[in-house]
Amino acid sequence: MLVLTHADNRKTILSMKEQFDVVIVGGGMVGAAVACGLGDSALRVAVIEQHTPDAFSAEQPHDLRVSALSIASKKILETVGAWDGVINRRSCSFKRMRVWETAGNTEFCSDAIDYPELGYIVENRVTQLALLERLAAFKNITLFCPVSIQKIDYNPLSTGDTASIELSDGRCLSTKLLVAADGGQSRVRQVVGLGVNSRDYQQHALVLYVETDYGQQDITWQRFVASGPQAFLPLTGHYASLVWYHSPDDVQRLKSLPDAELLRELSATFPDCLGHIKAVLGRVSFPLKCQHAQHYVKPGVALVGDAAHMINPLAGQGVNIGLLDAAALAEVLIDANNAGQSIADVKVLKRYEQRRRPENLKMMTVMELFYRVFSNDILPVKFLRNLGLGLAERILPAKNKLMRAAMGLEGQLPKLARGEKIV
Repeated sequence: MLVLTHADNRKTILSMKEQFDVVIVGGGMVGAAVACGLGDSALRVAVIEQHTPDAFSAEQPHDLRVSALSIASKKILETVGAWDGVINRRSCSFKRMRVWETAGNTEFCSDAIDYPELGYIVENRVTQLALLERLAAFKNITLFCPVSIQKIDYNPLSTGDTASIELSDGRCLSTKLLVAADGGQSRVRQVVGLGVNSRDYQQHALVLYVETDYGQQDITWQRFVASGPQAFLPLTGHYASLVWYHSPDDVQRLKSLPDAELLRELSATFPDCLGHIKAVLGRVSFPLKCQHAQHYVKPGVALVGDAAHMINPLAGQGVNIGLLDAAALAEVLIDANNAGQSIADVKVLKRYEQRRRPENLKMMTVMELFYRVFSNDILPVKFLRNLGLGLAERILPAKNKLMRAAMGLEGQLPKLARGEKIV
């Protein structure tokens, strides 16, 4: 009888690699969406996620981390079968969006283009839970969670699998394609040597979870003042998420104030259309950063979501372009595999990059321009931006096109975003 010591047992486990076609590092919203897009395909898929999200209860307060999901994002979640998991938990639809500064303002309404809503405010955890719940229905997907990665070996010249991943529980995975969905500080991106261009803005964002006198609203708004934008995102019931952009020092000061003093600052600063703020129930802050990978792919590697790009959060497009990445990558991989092509071949992966990088760069450029124009106090610039907002309100074709772009309905959309299955 052979008796293995602990060390021998670990060596035995490591020698027995579990083989996959695709390993997705990161089971957040974007990583889980890639996996769901590959569900029921001929590809064997693994998802590695370090943290198990807390179970949802309708009695819980709203999470601080929320996203404004576009209509295209909703369509992706619907097509992979995860949207019911969102609406059965908690979401807040909105049909109006207002942007203003002093004299210039414009308001968008979904009625103008015959849509019932512009989008949905959803807690990030709710979207992640709905996607992870959906993963369980696919026989070709294995979720490794909670587990961390001990080591990544990347060998693009290998005649076999491109990468192997050693997990903290002793298991070892090998894969043809490694998908980095592990955020802005992506470990995968660093290991494989994909560089980024980045810059820090001289502002932080303070996110506040508040209770107001007003009931549930159907509008999001953003107001521009000298110190930076102020934004309102409606949540269910009498609750809302406020985003206050300010200098790092001022955000730190505000964040550290006692509730009563912070309430006084909010009441004196935010506009009356918010309604009386009864209580501050949570607060968090983060620095603003813009980052873009120089390339999205290498042989056997693809970047998605924040691992590929971090965008100014002014218009809340970060998660939306990440979900479009997920839909496009899944489509490219399934089409290539069905055609008998290697999903690790950089020529195949370039199809994904060619679809998504120009679209993401376009969105990032628009947000950068928007930020620079509206954070500028030079009088001629202020005059022009107020004039621009006024014109946007009056020129309906341009206004409706802007609205469709914010809803994710412009440009080359992946099949999942058009409601078409890819398997």
